[in-house]
Amino acid sequence: MEDAEAREPLGNPENKAAMWERVGCLARKLFSWKVLKILVLGQMLSLFICGTAVTSQYLAEIYKVDTPMLQSFINYCLLFLVYTVWLAFRKGENGLLYIVRNKWWKYILLAIVDVEANYSIVKAYQFTSITSVQLLDCVGIPVLMALSWFILRSRYRLIHYLAVVVCLLGVGTMVGADVLAGREQGKASDMLIGDVLVILGAALYAVSNVCEEYVVKNLTREEFLGMLGLFGTFVSGIQLMIVEYNAIGNIQWDWKVGLLFAAFALCMFSLYSVMPVVIRISSATSVNLGILTADMYSLLFGLFLFGYSFSILYILAFVK
Repeated sequence: MEDAEAREPLGNPENKAAMWERVGCLARKLFSWKVLKILVLGQMLSLFICGTAVTSQYLAEIYKVDTPMLQSFINYCLLFLVYTVWLAFRKGENGLLYIVRNKWWKYILLAIVDVEANYSIVKAYQFTSITSVQLLDCVGIPVLMALSWFILRSRYRLIHYLAVVVCLLGVGTMVGADVLAGREQGKASDMLIGDVLVILGAALYAVSNVCEEYVVKNLTREEFLGMLGLFGTFVSGIQLMIVEYNAIGNIQWDWKVGLLFAAFALCMFSLYSVMPVVIRISSATSVNLGILTADMYSLLFGLFLFGYSFSILYILAFVK
């Protein structure tokens, strides 16, 4: 009798209707226009990231170009020409003069963080492979979550913390794979330097992304990009003259090298322009999780364009 009574509610039409209603509600949330838009924009970001990775690897490996700051400088100049000029035509609290007068020191610090993040990541291509760079940059996710917890008051569930642990295991596996591969090629120390640069750059990107989320959700997208264009051009320009003056003179310019620089700048500018839009409708953490598919694209490009031979540890790190 007790078993029959226990099974009875499951066959109740009202319970079935409620269950299907919950399923339908969940399906509507999963396949809503907002979710689909985030997914599509996220894949666009992944392709832009992959574009910057492939062009950087080509410049470093094929054409022996070692000018990571020059590559970033061009992007900041584009941001300046579009978004800083845009702010210059605004008046009041949203105008360029008001923002610079009242918040200049904040945006200088942000520009320094962002410039050094770009420099570290692009410089890493001189020492390690496109696959290592793209897989290791996921270390920024746990850093981003920690900063979002303290600064943006974001709260996470147990599954998020488990994901961080898995992410860190993947980072450790990736570093181990690079060391093993480097020993076989006689350049283990170089690959380790590259891995450290990627981890440093990813951590700095996390700081920049948290600041970006705060600005675009509380102020405007144009203010963030305009100020980054203004101070990013200033900071990267100074660093460019100090550390890459001779390297720029050594570049063997031709149309292919120029095209690679242009493609990198276009992908980077598009990434910076679209990223705030996605962050505004979701969060920096969600965006960084969504763009992990860039790892898959980079893996394929590394395999077919650069002829890399991958360790089984690469596949394990990718799965993690």
